[in-house]
Amino acid sequence: MNARHQNIMQHVNLKRRVSVSELSQLCGVSEVTIRQDLTLLEQRSYLKRAHGFALAIESDDLDTRMMSNFALKQKLAQFAASLVEDGETIFIESGSSNALLARYLAEHKKVTLITVSSYIAHLLKESECEVILLGGMYQKKSETMVGPLTRMCIQQVNFSKAFIGIDGYLPENGFTGRDMMRADVVNAVLAKGMENIIITDSSKFGKINSNPLGTVNAFSRVITDDGLTQDFADSLVQQGITVNTVVEG
Repeated sequence: MNARHQNIMQHVNLKRRVSVSELSQLCGVSEVTIRQDLTLLEQRSYLKRAHGFALAIESDDLDTRMMSNFALKQKLAQFAASLVEDGETIFIESGSSNALLARYLAEHKKVTLITVSSYIAHLLKESECEVILLGGMYQKKSETMVGPLTRMCIQQVNFSKAFIGIDGYLPENGFTGRDMMRADVVNAVLAKGMENIIITDSSKFGKINSNPLGTVNAFSRVITDDGLTQDFADSLVQQGITVNTVVEG
């Protein structure tokens, strides 16, 4: 996704409905070019088109969460993707930032993606990327596989890096998640001892949830935005974690 596409997405998500002529003026290109952009973005499930307009996706599921703070999540995904080399096999958990990471990798790198997210697998159905969707009990709301069968599947696959989402962090409690079943899957991934990387926005820091996600030293890196406070950044570094922040806005 180029800078003009990101500009279009930011504007559409803000206003929910934007005319082609307005986008043309905003981006300084012809309406023909904007229509081509919208066709591409619609094909990739970023927005919907109506006659003469671009529409934000209206949904209560992951589509909506992926479009919330879209520009920031796209930056987080692009930085995370820069850590991945062609030929790697990568595990990507569920969540909106991870979904954007999966799509960016599928478009720019030659990798194999392992995931427990049926949403991510569906998102990549038109890509040439090889996708391995692990089995298990289908958690409908999160569109994720969970449970004992999923843990068994994780034990049977190999990967070099895992990208994980979190719901909370406090120095005294470590990383935590809201959902017990999804936390169980994350802990199965962490038990393999691979390079585990957290990708999340800074709003999750300072919160605590009931389900621990491994121990802090199970993670090697946190990718977040520059809203992360210095106290939390220092705490992570003191615990041996590399902290990478991207500038929001």
